Amino acid sequence: MKSLFFKSLAICFIALSLWSCKKDETRTVSNIGAAGTLTASTTTINLVQSNGTLAAVTLTYPLATSTGYVVPVNTTLQFALKGTNFATPREVVVTTKTYAPTITEVNNMILALGGVVGAPAQVEVRLKSGAAANDLTYSNIVTLSATPYLASAWVYAPGAYQGWNPSTADSLISLSSNGIYTGMIAYTAGNLEFKITPAKKWDVAYGDAGGGKISSSAGDNLKSPDAIVKQVTVDLNKNTIVFGTPNEWSLIGDATLGGWNNDTDMKGVNNGKFTVYSLQTTLGVGEFKFRFGHAWDVNLGGGANLTTGGDNIKVTVPGTYTITLTVIKTGDKVTGGTYTIVKN
Repeated sequence: MKSLFFKSLAICFIALSLWSCKKDETRTVSNIGAAGTLTASTTTINLVQSNGTLAAVTLTYPLATSTGYVVPVNTTLQFALKGTNFATPREVVVTTKTYAPTITEVNNMILALGGVVGAPAQVEVRLKSGAAANDLTYSNIVTLSATPYLASAWVYAPGAYQGWNPSTADSLISLSSNGIYTGMIAYTAGNLEFKITPAKKWDVAYGDAGGGKISSSAGDNLKSPDAIVKQVTVDLNKNTIVFGTPNEWSLIGDATLGGWNNDTDMKGVNNGKFTVYSLQTTLGVGEFKFRFGHAWDVNLGGGANLTTGGDNIKVTVPGTYTITLTVIKTGDKVTGGTYTIVKN
């Protein structure tokens, strides 16, 4: 009898435990609302630099919430160039039901996304809501149209390659004045050292602080790793410098030192327009073409008026030449160009 009593008691405890678990499981259920409708006060934005502090557009949307067991829900605005399918969007976390970026912020956003100065751009915006990566919902997409302007700032790189003269030194450009500057510099053999100056004078000069760092109190000169055209990027927010290989316009052909297998990079004028490139190099008898990005997808050849995919350019007299290429674009598409070639 006693045994039966204890068995019955055990069964009651087990049932009670199962009921408690079931009750707890029910309490953890949370229903998260889907991302609501996104609207814009305008879809055509007139970007004028002098109005930079004014609101460019007001985006309005509901903030997603959860019911049941309440969990935090994040609401984010995603921005991407139209046609990219939000592959690499810029995101802004929002906590209010409206977001009104300034004209400067929208301009910088478009440039950061890959928009081209002076070329009409379309930016898609959508709302992303959810509590976890596997519980996300998205709103409708609103398309904003605008043409970004050049909101640039420069630093300069006086050095041995140009006679240590700040007033004529090459520049590095920041298209959105965000403290990160980049550009191409043509270093020559024995002339690799230089410094960075915020102005065309020696009042403040950044030198080598070691480990990829720069400092205005460092005495040592910076030094390019190679005597060729280098892509130089300076970040004055982090006081860093990075050297890279340009991936823009170059010469290739059996008239060049690299033949048909190795590009000879041209140096772009660091003005943010990306249309004028130059190079001083030795050419032999043979042929060459201009091409972009070390690939044949975009190449220029032919006569003085270059065409895409045009004939090879012939060199009949060997020597050292200064070559200047001016690229013609329609929007961001290369449609042709002109060039000059002068024997030194």
